[in-house]
Amino acid sequence: MIETVKHSTSVAEKARINPRSGVFAWFARGRPTKPGETYGVPGQGDTMWLSVVSILFLLFVWWAITALGLVKPLFVPSPQAILAKFVDVWQNGFTNTSFLEHVAVSTARVFGAFLLACAVGIPLGLAMGMSPVMRGLFDPPIEFYRPIPPLAYLPLMIIWFGIGETSKVLLIFLSVFAPVALGARAGVRSAAIEQIHAAYSFGASRWQVMRHVILPSALPEILTAMRVGVGFGWTTLVAAEMVAATKGLGYMVLSASQFLQTPTVIMGIIVIAAIAYAFDLLMRWIEAKVIPWKGKM
Repeated sequence: MIETVKHSTSVAEKARINPRSGVFAWFARGRPTKPGETYGVPGQGDTMWLSVVSILFLLFVWWAITALGLVKPLFVPSPQAILAKFVDVWQNGFTNTSFLEHVAVSTARVFGAFLLACAVGIPLGLAMGMSPVMRGLFDPPIEFYRPIPPLAYLPLMIIWFGIGETSKVLLIFLSVFAPVALGARAGVRSAAIEQIHAAYSFGASRWQVMRHVILPSALPEILTAMRVGVGFGWTTLVAAEMVAATKGLGYMVLSASQFLQTPTVIMGIIVIAAIAYAFDLLMRWIEAKVIPWKGKM
């Protein structure tokens, strides 16, 4: 018995001293795990430098392809051509309209529809999560139109509301409304039933439970749905500005594509992506301030 224990101890010591040999030993060794790294918040860590390197690498590949002449400039202009076109549009405008006015018109359309969708979708989503009656009434129509591409019901919006701003804003509103409402509905289920029962046992009313228990628990899902929703809004912008638009980034991209002005098209796409990414960074900052407990409970 004693010899068996000694033999097991010696084997364990050998394994601890030299678990592997060669190159595998280098990979096996590592510093001790700090709290919150592996068993804490998943994905925690600063990724700014990796993002910068990734962007620079993509720009280098883009420049190399155009510099070597692997693709014709009509299809893929060089980064220098895109930058020159941006400076030209910034100084001279596009179709007798300044660049900032194009940006302001598109931003007003997207964020106007976004705010309207949040004002309607978040309360409705919370009500759908709280009440089976509301869920039974509104879930079928939302789930019915949600997978339909905006281009499919764009003609209907034009027939009903004309070619003015109403049809454009409403088209973007519908693309944002579904993810926001469904995100708020899903957020209601994030509230722990123990917390709800504890609040009721202390004499809280239904409104107090909603305000102090369910809404804080649903905020992470709601903010994520808002980030997804505004992304859908920007993707729908080009479709919304297809008809009878004379200003806007989507109009600029579509109009330039008709005359094969590829630098203007790519420049407009980059500007749309930059504005959407800036808003996403703003939403991340709001998440960090409003719901600092996200991923830590």
